Amino acid sequence: MLDLSKKKGDAAEQAAARFLKKQGLTLIEHNYRCRFGEIDLIARDGPMLIFVEVRCRQSKRFGSAAESVNWRKQQRLIAAASHYLATVQGAELRCRFDVIEASACNGGFDINWLQNAFQ
Repeated sequence: MLDLSKKKGDAAEQAAARFLKKQGLTLIEHNYRCRFGEIDLIARDGPMLIFVEVRCRQSKRFGSAAESVNWRKQQRLIAAASHYLATVQGAELRCRFDVIEASACNGGFDINWLQNAFQ
């Protein structure tokens, strides 16, 4: 089951990446990992650097996908983003955190893009 969830998560991230490209963003990183955690996607929109968490849920029984990005997860994303910025000397860049909800639908995914989801 874990393998199936991983495959579905990977497919959701790929769908989210395609969606962001269609919106005119430039993808910089996929699955950036450091000791603080992982960032699913890092993109640029002009001068803005965007850290994207992709969430896929089968049902809303336990809340929406975006609701699963709780305070603890946000803190890990912020720490990983700070590490990334320090590594690429991008501290002067403006940045934001977005969440993409990917819901399985007809063999693909419906995408809900929540910009500036938290700070």
